[in-house]
Formats: sequence, C-alpha cells, structure tokens
Amino acid sequence: MDIIFIDDLRASTLIGIYPRERAMPQMVEISLQIGTSTASAGASDDIGDTIDYALVVERLRAELGARHFNLLERLAEYVATLLLEDFGATWVRVSIAKLGMMQGVRRVGVVIERGAAA
Repeated sequence: MDIIFIDDLRASTLIGIYPRERAMPQMVEISLQIGTSTASAGASDDIGDTIDYALVVERLRAELGARHFNLLERLAEYVATLLLEDFGATWVRVSIAKLGMMQGVRRVGVVIERGAAA
C-alpha cells in the first residue's frame, strides 16, 4: 500500500460544546495519511489514476465550513469516512487538532486510523 499525505492543512469550522465555540468558527489543523495504490498513476502519469490531494483539500474546506461538530472525535470520523467512501482510500490516518485552546498548550487533538470495509 502506498500513502498520499497532506500535512498541517488549516480549515475553519464550528467545533465544540461550549457556547462561544458554537458561535464562532475555529481554525483546526488536519494531517492526513491516505492509503491507496499509486501504481496506476505512476505508470500513466495521469491524475485520474490516483487520489487528487487538491480535490481532497478543497472538499474538506467546503465541508468543514458548512458543518458543526461537538467533538474532535466526531470530526475525525467524518473526515475518515469521506476519504474512504468518496475518494476510495483503503486506509486512512486522520490527525485533527484545535490550536491554542488552553493556556500553555499549543495544540490538543485526536488521531484515528480506519480501513475500508472488506
């Protein structure tokens, strides 16, 4: 299995359980490892034969900008499912962090790994 990665993508979304978090979008930082075979793209040199990371970034920014999530865990599951179901990944590792949420803490977050249903 090959891995396409996207590191430190920043996107704005409504995330959180507190009233201030429900009222104002926050910046989250997302890093992705997307398992897929890149053999066809390596042979053809055609973007249609792989997962287009530009499309992944565009889609994630649009989806996150239009939704509210209570928990980072739910947001991570949403991203993993989107990559597996809509982009055809076979495996994903999703890391999502809120930035500057607590004094003296740069990031808080969650990392999950999911595979496609057999």
